[in-house]
Amino acid sequence: MKDLTKGNEFNIIFRFAVPMLIGNLFQQIYSIIDSIIVGQVIGKDALAAVGASFPISYTLIAFVIGIGSGGTIIISQYFGAKNILKVRQMIDTMLIFMFLSAIVVTAVGLIFSRDIFILLQLPPELIDSAVTYLNILFIGSITMFGFNATISILRGLGDSITPLYFLMLAAFLNIVLDLTFVLVFHWGIAGVAWATVLAQGIAFIANVLYLNKSNKVFKITLQIPTFNRNLFLKSVKIGLPTGFQQTFVALGMVAIMGIVNGFGTDVIAAYTAAGRIDTIASMPAMSLATALSMFVGQNAGANRFDRIRRGLISTIIMSGIVSITVSIAAWAFGAQLIGMFTSEPEVIRIGTQYLVIVSSFYILFSTMFSITGVMRGAGATLIPMFITLFSLWIIRIPIAYFLSDIFGSKGIWWAIPVAWLFGMIGTSIYYKTGKWRSAVVVTNKDRIEI
Repeated sequence: MKDLTKGNEFNIIFRFAVPMLIGNLFQQIYSIIDSIIVGQVIGKDALAAVGASFPISYTLIAFVIGIGSGGTIIISQYFGAKNILKVRQMIDTMLIFMFLSAIVVTAVGLIFSRDIFILLQLPPELIDSAVTYLNILFIGSITMFGFNATISILRGLGDSITPLYFLMLAAFLNIVLDLTFVLVFHWGIAGVAWATVLAQGIAFIANVLYLNKSNKVFKITLQIPTFNRNLFLKSVKIGLPTGFQQTFVALGMVAIMGIVNGFGTDVIAAYTAAGRIDTIASMPAMSLATALSMFVGQNAGANRFDRIRRGLISTIIMSGIVSITVSIAAWAFGAQLIGMFTSEPEVIRIGTQYLVIVSSFYILFSTMFSITGVMRGAGATLIPMFITLFSLWIIRIPIAYFLSDIFGSKGIWWAIPVAWLFGMIGTSIYYKTGKWRSAVVVTNKDRIEI
C-alpha cells in the first residue's frame, strides 16, 4: 500500500504506472500468445474465430467491470482520507458483487453464444470454433472476475507492485499451457481457451493465499464477507455510467466486427492480429491514465486538487512522449509485427495498413485517456460516458460504415482516429469547466487526521 498524496507528482505517477504497465503487458500476452499459436499452428480460420469471440465476451463482462470500477475509486478515496474501516467494507462489498455477477455472466454466455454469432453473420465455417472458444472462457468467468477484482483493489490501495507478480505468473502459465494443450495434446482452439482459464484461476488462488498472509487491509477468508448497502449504492452511482459506457463500447466493437465480417476471413484475421498489436501499443497511455486515476482518487480524498492539476500535466507529457515513440515503431515494423501471427501475404498487407493508419494518431488517444483519468479518479463518470458514446456511436460506427462502402476495409480503420479527435475535444472542454470536482464521495467528516 502506498500513500499517493505526498511527493513529486511526476515521479509518483511514473513509478506507480511502470509496474502496472508491465503487468498489463503480461496480461495482454494471454491474447498475443493465443493468437500467435492459433494463427501459426491451427490456421487463419481459427485466428478469425478467436478475433470474432473477443467483442462478444467483452460485451457480457464490460458492464460488471464498469460497476466494479466504482468500488475501486471509492477504495482509493477512502484510503486517501485514511478511513480504513470504510476501505475494508468496500472491499467485502465489491467481492460479493463480483462473485454473483460472474454466475450470471456464465449462464447468459453459455445460453446465447451461438445465436449471437449467427446474428452477427459470422461466416458459417467459423461459428463452431468461435462458440467452443467463447463458451470455455465463460466457464472460467468466476476466476477471471476474482483475479481482476483483487488486482483492482490493490491498485486502489496504491499497490501496483504486487499485481505485477501475479500477472507475470498468469502469463507464464498461459504460455506453458498453450503450448502443452495445442502442440502436445492437440486440443486445437479449445486448448487455447482452457489455457487462459486455468492460468487465471491458478494465479487468482495464489494471489489470495499471498494476500491473506501479508496484507493487513485486504484479506479473503472462508468467513462470510459483509455487504455494505450504502457503500454499494455509492459505488453504483460512480460505476454505473462507466458500466454503461463499457457495455456500449463493447456493443460498438460488436457493431464494428459486424462490418468487418462482411469483408471475409482475410480481413477478420488481419483485424484480429492488428488489434492485438494495437492493444499492446495503447497500454502505456492506458496504464498512465489508470495510475493518474488512482493518484486523483487519493488526492481528491485528501482534498489536494492542486496536486491533481500538476499530476494531469505530468501524465500528458509522459504519455505524449511514449505515444510518439510507439507510433514510429508501428510505422517501421508493422509488417513484421503482423507476420508474427500469420504467413498469409494478404492478411499481412491488410493488418499493416490498419497499423499505419491508426498508430499515426496515438497522441490523440493518449491525451483523451489522460484527461478522462482525472474524471474517473474524482468519481465524475457520467459526462465522460456521454462523450465516449457520442464518439463511438455517432462518429466512429457511422463513418466506418460509410467509408467502408467507398474505400473498403481501409475506411473502417480511418474511423478510429476521427472518433478519438472528437473524444479528446469533448473531455478537454468538460475538464476546463471544473464541474467534475463535485463528484468526490469523501466529505470532511470522512477524513481522519493522523
